[in-house]
Amino acid sequence: MAEGTQEEHLKRTSLPAKMISRKEVSIWAILKNCIGKDLSKITMPVILNEPLSFLQRLCEYMEYAGLLTIAAQKETAEERMAHVAAFAVSALASNWDRLGKPFNPLLGETYELQRDGYRIVCEQVSHHPPVSAFHAESPDFKFHGSINPKLKFWGKSVEIQPKGVVTLEFPKWNEAYTWTNVNCCVHNIIVGKLWIEQYGSMEITNHSTGHVALLTFKSSGSAAKNLHRVEGFVQDENKKKLFFLYGKWTEFIKCCPAENYESYLREGNKKNGEKDFTDSPDGTPKKMFSKLHSFKLNSFRSLSIQDNDNGPPPEIEGDIPKSESAYSLDIPNSTLMWSCKARPENSDEYYHFSYFALQLNAMDKNMKPPTTLCPTDSRLRPDVLCLENGDLEGSAREKTRLEEKQRDTKKHLKSKNEPEWSPRWFKNANNPYTNKDDWLYAGGYWNRKYESTNAIF
Repeated sequence: MAEGTQEEHLKRTSLPAKMISRKEVSIWAILKNCIGKDLSKITMPVILNEPLSFLQRLCEYMEYAGLLTIAAQKETAEERMAHVAAFAVSALASNWDRLGKPFNPLLGETYELQRDGYRIVCEQVSHHPPVSAFHAESPDFKFHGSINPKLKFWGKSVEIQPKGVVTLEFPKWNEAYTWTNVNCCVHNIIVGKLWIEQYGSMEITNHSTGHVALLTFKSSGSAAKNLHRVEGFVQDENKKKLFFLYGKWTEFIKCCPAENYESYLREGNKKNGEKDFTDSPDGTPKKMFSKLHSFKLNSFRSLSIQDNDNGPPPEIEGDIPKSESAYSLDIPNSTLMWSCKARPENSDEYYHFSYFALQLNAMDKNMKPPTTLCPTDSRLRPDVLCLENGDLEGSAREKTRLEEKQRDTKKHLKSKNEPEWSPRWFKNANNPYTNKDDWLYAGGYWNRKYESTNAIF
């Protein structure tokens, strides 16, 4: 494990250069011929990028990894599930206002991150389709998955579908959890200020005990007060509701016993101006209570991304909907499970990066490829580094060079009848919990034997 405290890793408060303005860029002019198409297969100008690889964006899942350590120490399955659900929501918080597209990883590209208590390694294991695999571990948990992101342009919005299942294991309890992240949508592509929302359902399953967390990420739709809202229940193996979770994926998650939530709705408690959820479009507290209790598993599944591959996301006209703070809702016996850390004051000048994201390209003095850092690490990508340093032309030039080099390597292997490239750190295998195809960690990365690694940069 990495030495030192988390604070010792927080070295950067800014990037080497400020974000290059996109005010003169017409996203519509770039995307107008791409309606309904998968944007991951289309070359984009680097002005639309942020100076990170998608592998690094994956590592932002781990910003609040402390929640997993806390979860692993809880004595009951329902408490562990509540903390796992809070972590699953927290892992999406970094997406807020992140309108820049991360660079597509090159085949064989890797990224590692060590923080106090855990370490994570990622590898780009496939190029067509693009698949990124990751594996994080600590004394308390293992967290891994493979993601095949799909980006689709629908005329007024861009939809990101993070296809792929993530798996969490608690060895102490012999437990495994799986879930799929919800869709993300960038609105106002043609005109107006760009803004992001996440929507759909998330079903977290404990494959050992049968406990389930069912969370709904609300679309703002015509009700602005739903913007960023998340709510749902932790249920046991008999579908008995145990906890109610509520909050915003951009701010916080609270948890209370299900009976307290039910009492709150029955009483129609509106003291202290508490009207956020009870005044929702679902109607009166009684109606909302009835609706929440009428949710069936299939209702949640109907919102999942697997069923939304071919249709556009809900369209919302105009600027960012105004949303009241959900902190005003305070159900008795609620516990604050997670709150989002404040971003730097000048975050908007640096791609809206969090403090965590600002560190992802930083080179520790002990990182010396190929002995103590794999030569395929994203920190060494010249196109990303050029953009981070404000060199837009250099970034575009290097991006083109790297893509051509990747194509030439593939042609060379084919002409020589040599075996196709295969991932070094992950293997294609069956996920034992979902019984579906997955990429699982093959081991060996942290042994630091990188001498024979292919030069991809």
